[in-house]
Parts: sequence; C-alpha cells; structure tokens
Amino acid sequence: MPAAGVTLFAGALAAAAGRGPAGTALTAAAVAAGQLSVGWSNDRADLRRDRATGRRDKPLATGALPAAAVTRAAVGALLLCVPLSLAAGPLAGTAHLVGVGAAWAYNLRLKATAASWAPYALAFGLLPAFVTLALPGRPWPPLWLTGAAALLGAGAHFANVLPDIADDLATGVRGLPQRLGARRSAAVAAGLVLASTACLLFGPPGPVGPYGRWLLALTCALLYGAARAGGRMPFLATMGVAGADVLLLLVLGTGLG
Repeated sequence: MPAAGVTLFAGALAAAAGRGPAGTALTAAAVAAGQLSVGWSNDRADLRRDRATGRRDKPLATGALPAAAVTRAAVGALLLCVPLSLAAGPLAGTAHLVGVGAAWAYNLRLKATAASWAPYALAFGLLPAFVTLALPGRPWPPLWLTGAAALLGAGAHFANVLPDIADDLATGVRGLPQRLGARRSAAVAAGLVLASTACLLFGPPGPVGPYGRWLLALTCALLYGAARAGGRMPFLATMGVAGADVLLLLVLGTGLG
C-alpha cells in the first residue's frame, strides 16, 4: 500500500487508542519514515526489472533519478525511522522496526518466493502493537485488531501485484500471487480484505452498529465490482475498504488498547 495510506492507517490507530496529538504525530512520523525507506528501497531493488519491462512511471527506471541518490534516501529514511520508533518506547519501537525489517526482506528477497505474502501480514499485523505498546501499561492490542491488520496487509499484497503479474513472471519474480495467477489471486485478495473487515466488525464486544452494516455492504460491493473490472481496480478497492476501516477504528475509539 502507498506510504501515505499506511501512515494514515497508523495515525488513525494512534488517535483511536488515545495516544493524544503528540503521540499520534510521533507514530505517524515513524511510520512515514519507515514507509519511505521501504518504497525507495523497493524501487532501487526493482531497477533492473523495471527497465527491462519499460516502466515509464518509475523515475528511477527512466533515468530521471540517479540510483545512488535513491539508495542514500532509502538508507537515510531507515536510519531516521529507528529513533522515531524507539521514542515510543523499546517494546513499541521494536515491534515497528521488526515490521519495517520484514518489508525490507520482501524487497530484497521474499517477493520472488511463495512466502511473498508473509512480510505484508507481519508488518501490518504489528502496526497495532506499535500503537498500543506505547500506551500506559504497555498493553498488547486485541487479537481481532491484529488479525484485521494482518489480513488487510496480505490482501493488499495480492491486489497490488495483479496488473504486473505478466511482467513479474517475465523478469523472474514468482511470489505467491504470480504462482496462483491473476484470477485466483483476485479471489484471494477479495477474501482476505473481506475477512479483515469481518474481524473489525465482529471482533469487538457488542452488536454491530449501523456504520458496520454499511461498511460490510460497501466492502462486498467494492470487491465484487473490482473483481469484474480487473486492472488496478482490485487494489483501488482495497484502498477504499482500508479508508472505511480507518473510519470504523475512529468510531470504535478507546477500546483498542
């Protein structure tokens, strides 16, 4: 998922959990630094493949940016991420840095293996822990929240690679979505995102409110329409559901810790 979307997701978690303005800003800054390092390192790692497939949407692949500058930017953002993460406390900071490390492992090696989904699930699943472990008493997040975040991350992975499966296979990238093919990967992405929404709706105690019922209906409609449209639509639908999930987290409020 784009860096801005993940940062918004983490900031919403922090606000909903009661981190306050300063804690929310610190959480967002740490996540933003980590996401920038991940995005830039991914572009650098994919440089050869992006040039081979003629990617015109990547400034690095077109030569508009020098590779050395992107490498320095990725490393610099990663180094900045370390103190920003640890400023939330050693347990919370470690949880976030493990997630960032998983994302780097995906970029450098795991994206071409059948375990390509695992770094996404781990990194997203640890985001709630980064937030709640910084609260007084350092509580672990509820299992339903961890599960929802992990499922959303894995679903975003399957949806994000759909338009590029042919190019990936041509350049030797054989992650799990590429091995399954576009049709089955689209179905897996839809199932994972739907399961993520279900965790958010049915995990917390109490009945599902009107917003939850509308969210479930919206999720089903978006995923169905995206599956029929193909292309980038499954990923855009995943982002839309993630945005609705963020609103649900704000509605849920302080029960996250």
